[in-house]
Amino acid sequence: MTGDLEDLYQEVILDHGRRPRNFRRIDNATAVAEGLNPLCGDHYTVYLRLNGGRIEELAFDGSGCAISKASASLMTSALKGKTVAEAEEIFRRFQSMVVEGNLEAAGELGKLAVLKGVCAFPTRVKCASLIWHALHSALVHGAAPVTTE
Repeated sequence: MTGDLEDLYQEVILDHGRRPRNFRRIDNATAVAEGLNPLCGDHYTVYLRLNGGRIEELAFDGSGCAISKASASLMTSALKGKTVAEAEEIFRRFQSMVVEGNLEAAGELGKLAVLKGVCAFPTRVKCASLIWHALHSALVHGAAPVTTE
């Protein structure tokens, strides 16, 4: 990755970390799930409201490092309006990108690809993927808490 592109990616991550989108609770959520990364101290709750199998509203609250907050912010922005099946497929691709370094998956993820560099830092993979696991839990299990440990 060139220096200019790395700088751009870092700026996007810092922007979402400092000014997260969809950082709030949803009072009438149809599913809520918690995620905890004890080593880093990340602790988030994801809220979603489904309507006819589509994610009508998606938000999060909690606290954590810049990577985890940026990932949550980017995720909530990317998945609003998607069907549950589409969200699950994006979750699968995101995991492939951050865990395996799959650049093909990164190319299919739009703005989410800014997090592809975390695959080089195993402890940061947990930060980036925590909120995604919480969302998956909310979609599949309804409310089971998740942890990265």
